[in-house]
Amino acid sequence: MLRVVSLYLPRWPTDRLRRKSPDAAPPADVPLALVGRDGSRRIVVAADELAERAGLHVGVPATKAQALVPGLAILDADPVGDADALDRLAIWALRFSPVVAADPPDGLVVDTSGADHLHGGEEAMLRMIVERFASSGLEARVAIADTWGAAHAAARHAGAAMVLVEPGRTEHALQRMPLAALRLPERMRHDLHVLGFATVGDLAAQPRAPLVQRFGPQLVRRLDQAFGAVPEPIEPVRSPDLVEVRRVFGEPIGAPETIKRYVGKLVVALVAELELRGLGARRLDLLFGRVDNRWEAIRIGTAKAERDARRLTRLLCDRIEKVDPGFGIEVMTLAATHAEPLGAAQVVSSLVEEPEADVSGLVDLLANRIGERRLYRFAPVASDVPERSVARVEPMSVDDGASWDDHWPRPSRILPRPEPVETMALLPDNPPVWFSWRGQRRRVRRADGPERVFGEWWKREAEAAEVRDYFRVEDDAGERYWIFRAGDGEHPETGSHKWYLHGIFG
Repeated sequence: MLRVVSLYLPRWPTDRLRRKSPDAAPPADVPLALVGRDGSRRIVVAADELAERAGLHVGVPATKAQALVPGLAILDADPVGDADALDRLAIWALRFSPVVAADPPDGLVVDTSGADHLHGGEEAMLRMIVERFASSGLEARVAIADTWGAAHAAARHAGAAMVLVEPGRTEHALQRMPLAALRLPERMRHDLHVLGFATVGDLAAQPRAPLVQRFGPQLVRRLDQAFGAVPEPIEPVRSPDLVEVRRVFGEPIGAPETIKRYVGKLVVALVAELELRGLGARRLDLLFGRVDNRWEAIRIGTAKAERDARRLTRLLCDRIEKVDPGFGIEVMTLAATHAEPLGAAQVVSSLVEEPEADVSGLVDLLANRIGERRLYRFAPVASDVPERSVARVEPMSVDDGASWDDHWPRPSRILPRPEPVETMALLPDNPPVWFSWRGQRRRVRRADGPERVFGEWWKREAEAAEVRDYFRVEDDAGERYWIFRAGDGEHPETGSHKWYLHGIFG
């Protein structure tokens, strides 16, 4: 099923200016407006949040804007630079999906069909996109829906930073959207308002023939594109430096066996090109151009730079079943959207030591099936606080030789958050006689401790006096748990003196 993400950058010109030229742009606490020409007039074409809060909006004459907002900084707009930067941003956004295009003047459109699982699902993917842009100084609103038109409308008119329109709910989501959500010319919207139309639902309920006769085919086409009755193809953006190979077919193909055969040929050609450049692929995008102008795409990633044609072909062919060829595929494009330097490999033979097992193939297979974010390994971090002493790293990341302090045993399973338990214990240094966790009461048969853990005052001032006393306890059934008391059992400033379960020993 087609799923499309629309990314809206409501303050793209001003955000880009501050991000590109922080020294030339006014400080963040100074309202900013960009002006351009409308005939002989100079009008505001973009304003930042501070200027909008002061009552400024697009279309106001520049002279009036200066009088309306005291201390307003006014600079010339750069629409050509904004458009070029938006194209570059679309190329950067290829990390989210193989099919990305600019949606001028202030957005991107991304076909994420079949790619959301690589990011932990649609909601997690939308949140990640918003956070990534926010960390770069760009305000972003994002929506996902079954069509480009519906996603475009939700991102700009739903009034939320993140909107997820469930599959099959497009019509319901669009009913109360304003006419501006259909991407219609301003003059056409004005005429429709005069006739009493206010929402998309008002238009959708009308017969099509009178609308076409009065307003032309554009109005009905936008309606059909939003509701999915007419396709709206996305032409993927491509970087001029991209390593890619392409195959155009005289007759459309659709059989899985045929597709797999040509995938192998494309991989061999791409590997040869990568070898010439001394590169290895970390991410491959395979795009299928269908005869109905719709694009299907699959993406694979590798744990390390790779040029093994057989491995890459196998990873791609494992995902062929996700491709819907429709009435046929007329073009296939294979691109290495992420490549890294990779020199020639030297094979070393030893009769003394066995070669180290290469698990990168297994890592690639699992990562492309369940998503690379769900595959990781744990690495030690220098911290006495248990939940901070571990970090998730990539499966094939280099081992730096660090290890956990083995003075005190640690459980094989640490809970994401310590869970409160009811206990009875003699303060300050004795373990509990029993404890109740998740509705089940357990009598403590053996215990060891306490192990005192101090707070990290250099991270948070509130932890300067905090301590935890950890105990290893065993119940009557032989199950062993890791519990702690918040505080030293004597002084209230060291903690609440409540008990928590933090881990389970295997």
